[in-house]
Amino acid sequence: MIGILIAAAIALIVSILFTPYLIRVFSRQGFGQEIREEGPEGHKSKRGTPTMGGVAIIVAMWAGYLTAHLFNAVSDRNGEAPTASGLLVMFLTTGLGLVGFLDDFIKIRKQRNLGLNKTAKMVGQLVVAVVFGVLAVNYADEYGLTPASVQMSFVRDLTIISFGTIGFVVFCYIAVSGWSNAVNFTDGLDGLAGGASAMVFGTYVVITFWQFRYNCDAAEPTPGCYDVRDPLDLAVIAAAAMGACIGFLWWNAAPAKIFMGDTGSLALGGLVAGLSITTRTELLMVIVGGLFVVEMLSVVLQIAIFRTTRRRLFRMAPFHHHFELAGWAETTVIIRFWLLAGICAMFGLGLFYSEWLTHWPAEGLTP
Repeated sequence: MIGILIAAAIALIVSILFTPYLIRVFSRQGFGQEIREEGPEGHKSKRGTPTMGGVAIIVAMWAGYLTAHLFNAVSDRNGEAPTASGLLVMFLTTGLGLVGFLDDFIKIRKQRNLGLNKTAKMVGQLVVAVVFGVLAVNYADEYGLTPASVQMSFVRDLTIISFGTIGFVVFCYIAVSGWSNAVNFTDGLDGLAGGASAMVFGTYVVITFWQFRYNCDAAEPTPGCYDVRDPLDLAVIAAAAMGACIGFLWWNAAPAKIFMGDTGSLALGGLVAGLSITTRTELLMVIVGGLFVVEMLSVVLQIAIFRTTRRRLFRMAPFHHHFELAGWAETTVIIRFWLLAGICAMFGLGLFYSEWLTHWPAEGLTP
């Protein structure tokens, strides 16, 4: 538990202190955000605001994660070494952050709102997702437990839905691509994606610690226990991510001094996908991260309806812009969407706990 608190605190401090340094450096280098010409009129004043702030989030996450393990090692606590699950999730987060960094850098150098083309971005996501997926189902411990399962999961594995190894790798790509793009779509208003992400990761601190508390004993598994590998290390990562997002939000809240860019949004989306897969809660994450899902669906529906009827469902997609064009102040949209994100996160956590309640009578399990 102390390691979780240390990871959150260090990530928070590093993010708060490192972000203003990035603001100064990126401002001197002219690394400013380009704004869509067809976007809301009020956003054009944001042109030139430093971007690629996701670098601070990733650095803060690594700092929190490694410091927590260093503390455990020095204090001779259990679990001092980084685990396979933890390193895979950090690899996925950092790898997608690198793809986003290249996208942001090209936008800046070419002074346009389009960085990597769709094919290049898809290839980048594909490579990172495939490496993650292959290792996640093949890196078994001494008991044969791998960081991920080839079965679809809600709170636990659904045995009726099994992908097989190849199908799982394909599913990994779909999940990674879907979540990274969903967070990317949400990152359109100051602090919206950062605040919503902090809520999702805070929820997963609770979920992963609960899984650790009632994790299956490989030698003598208890009925109703969670068959998840390395849940405590995943809790450390979720805590570090929460702290990093909150620290970054200090500078990213309206009016933003810096944007996370694709560097941050793709990395956070990858982390969402990685946590859902390694904790075996892929379908539960759809509820916990409900705001991201709705934002992505608004884009999909807008495109589909426009192509079939030549009419727009929303004034603009993602649909947070719809409310801006309807006359809502940007801060009003942000706060109300944060409330929606919090409701989704709490509802998902409630479902997780209610599923647990069905296992109270199991021998050895107490609430």
